[in-house]
Amino acid sequence: MHSAILQPVVVLIGWTLVMLLWMLVTRLPAMSASGIDLAKLRGTKPADADMGLPAKIQWKAHNYNHLHEQPVLFYAVCLVIAFTGTGDGVNVWIAWAYVALRIAHSLWQALVNKVSVRFALFLLASLCLVALTLHAAMAVFGAF
Repeated sequence: MHSAILQPVVVLIGWTLVMLLWMLVTRLPAMSASGIDLAKLRGTKPADADMGLPAKIQWKAHNYNHLHEQPVLFYAVCLVIAFTGTGDGVNVWIAWAYVALRIAHSLWQALVNKVSVRFALFLLASLCLVALTLHAAMAVFGAF
C-alpha cells in the first residue's frame, strides 16, 4: 500500500524531466546556431550561456534549475508525510496544488516570463509548501 501523496511527487519529478528535454531540444540547436562548440567548452558558468544565447532559450534552462531548488523541500516534506501515514486527504490536495502551481510557473517562465506573474505563482506554491511543512511537523511532533 502506498501513500497517495507520492503521486504528486512522481508527477513533479516527471515534469522536471520534461523541462530537461525541452531545455535540451531548444538549447542545443541555439548553441550550434550561435557558434558554440560543446567540444571546446571548458569550465564555463551558467551566466556565460546567458551572454551567448537568446533569453527565450535560457528561460527553459533557468526554470530547469529552479525545479532543483524549492521542490527539493517539497519532496522531503512529502516523504515525511507519507512515512507518518498522513499522506491523504487535505495533504494530497495541497501537494497537487503545489505541483500544478510549479507546472504553471514552469510554463509561464519558459514561454512568457513576466516576473510579476511568475512571482505570484511562486508565492502561492510556497504557501502550499508552508502548509505541508506545518502538517508534517504536526504529524512528527504528535499534534495530529
